Amino acid sequence: MQTNPDHSSLVALGDSFTEGMSDRLPDGTYRGWADLLAGRMAATAPDFRYANLAVRGKLIRQIVDEQVGVAAAMGADVITLVGGLNDTLRPKCDMVQVRDLLTEAVERLAPHCKQLVLMRSPGRQGPVLERFRPRMEALFECVDDLAKRHGALVVDLYGAPSLADPRLWDVDRLHLTADGHRRVAEAVWQTLGYTPQDPAWHLPPEATLPPRWVARRVADARFARQHLLPWIGRRLTGRSSGDGLPPKRPELLPYENL
Repeated sequence: MQTNPDHSSLVALGDSFTEGMSDRLPDGTYRGWADLLAGRMAATAPDFRYANLAVRGKLIRQIVDEQVGVAAAMGADVITLVGGLNDTLRPKCDMVQVRDLLTEAVERLAPHCKQLVLMRSPGRQGPVLERFRPRMEALFECVDDLAKRHGALVVDLYGAPSLADPRLWDVDRLHLTADGHRRVAEAVWQTLGYTPQDPAWHLPPEATLPPRWVARRVADARFARQHLLPWIGRRLTGRSSGDGLPPKRPELLPYENL
């Protein structure tokens, strides 16, 4: 890992996590960790350029087909790739295919950037995700292996106690809050070798009184009605929340245009 790096461009690939859900801005758009990271990097490098090709709901096959070639052609200093987690949450998932596609993505991206960044995605406790945990951990083993073989950096969000805290997750229980995204940006920032701005990003927020039992049950019912059932419906029918949506920032442009 380089200390005090001098990077002049960043391209982010992935799904809703990298698009920035649920870090919503007043105009209804999403910010997220990648935008926050780009802002920090831009402050250290004149004429810094940034692209974000992520689209919510994308599977690893779609990321490879739609984003990898575009990102490789941009030749950015730093490329971040986070993908495959949506695949592990599908009722049917071919983990051999997921590993093969992730391997293809890394092999195509690594020669076209100064630094490739991979992640062990954040996880949280809960009955919905628990059944998919073996798949998730198999995915992260693949990430670690690819990083060793191709000189990529790995940001271990899965092992961060802060990102296992339910208070850092939005009401849909699948996407991080604004504070969660801020912590991810800090984690990537530090992994790239920049001077820490929040050395304790991985520690949970200060303890607060848990919500009462009735409040928890009401929240569970609302979550099931508004988020869980529609999510299950999309999984079963093969639809995606990102169908028809373009990348949030498809061109490698100066950051001030953000």
